[in-house]
Amino acid sequence: MGVIDFHSTSLSLRMIKSADIGHCLSASSYRLHCRSFEGNQWRVVCMASTIPIQDVKEEEAQLRLPGDSFIRPHLRKLSPYQPILPFEVLSTRLGRKPEDIIKLDANENPYGPPPEVFEALGSMKFPYVYPDPESRRLRSALAQDSGLESEYILAGCGADELIDLIMRCVLDPNDKIVDCPPTFTMYEFDAAVNGALVIKVPRKADFSLDVELIAKAVGDEKPKCIFLTSPNNPDGSIISDEVLLKILDLPILVVLDEAYIEFSGIASRMQWVKKHENLIVLRTFSKRAGLAGLRVGYGAFPLSIIEYLWRAKQPYNVSVAAEVSACAALKNPVYLEEVKVALVQERERLFKLLKEVPFLNPFPSYSNFILCGVESGMDAKKLKEDLAKMGVMIRHYNNKELKGYVRVSVGKPEHTDALMECLNRFC
Repeated sequence: MGVIDFHSTSLSLRMIKSADIGHCLSASSYRLHCRSFEGNQWRVVCMASTIPIQDVKEEEAQLRLPGDSFIRPHLRKLSPYQPILPFEVLSTRLGRKPEDIIKLDANENPYGPPPEVFEALGSMKFPYVYPDPESRRLRSALAQDSGLESEYILAGCGADELIDLIMRCVLDPNDKIVDCPPTFTMYEFDAAVNGALVIKVPRKADFSLDVELIAKAVGDEKPKCIFLTSPNNPDGSIISDEVLLKILDLPILVVLDEAYIEFSGIASRMQWVKKHENLIVLRTFSKRAGLAGLRVGYGAFPLSIIEYLWRAKQPYNVSVAAEVSACAALKNPVYLEEVKVALVQERERLFKLLKEVPFLNPFPSYSNFILCGVESGMDAKKLKEDLAKMGVMIRHYNNKELKGYVRVSVGKPEHTDALMECLNRFC
């Protein structure tokens, strides 16, 4: 027989020759069996087999594992997140130029970022160098903007990355979170990705939080964290200080998503993280500064929590372009304020116009969108599809809580006019 010695120290391969193995066996009819030995060396003894090669190949094919067998079991059952289609795809599907599509389905800022952002992007000096892993310039600018010291602030590739990062740091498989639907569906999705269980505490008919049911769920189920949005997506309601304090008194980590806070007229709770060790506040540049395409988010964290997120986050999570753009946007607070005022004024105008549509029941909103119940026999999904054929995009949901609703983002005045012209065709 032949012996092959694998030397782990030198990584060399040495063949100890056999006197007769080559003379007695045909390579086309037989294969070699190998056996390993323990010790300082790995020794494999190869011996002849009388199993035909064809049978061996069939046996080996049966032993090969399919690719998805390596995927974690819970992820094989995961339904993908349903994002909004981008302009390019919509343009192709609708047969319209992107500029001819009225996009009111994703709560984007139609005015875009301040002019300083385009100037900064055009004059980037070192796009070929990795970004600052600590986003120091951006965090310093955010500290000045928010009044909260930079050591409490962590930036991310959109607030979505921070939601996932929080879950990865906090949740073990089969841990529980509290979700209060209807709300931003990313919380439930990320929980599923991380192998967590979701305890759903539905909102009341007016979309306000049911604090008593939340307290009961925390007591009965012992969840680790709760995700709240103020203003809430998709209805635009806000959480009062009184309600938030009641939830903060519970033994649970509270993650407060303030993606739309600028449009609400109430102050951010970022400063609260210095007093409440169980509070995290998330913010974004997507709505306020029109940087949805560059993915820049940030959060305010208690110092006792943020150190662990620093350890677990990806080192270069905020790109050079994203940091440059966010810093440039913060240099023009006048523009940001003017755009916010314009959107809030247009929201009020849009709300009044939607109330006049006989088959729509709009809900008051503190955000840059308005949720409408679709009534009088009109089908919400068909309404969305018919408007799309006219070049106007609004949001419809397939989940049971919102099946009979549509959400309309606030655009420019001309966008409102185009929407109303289309809606009036159904009256």
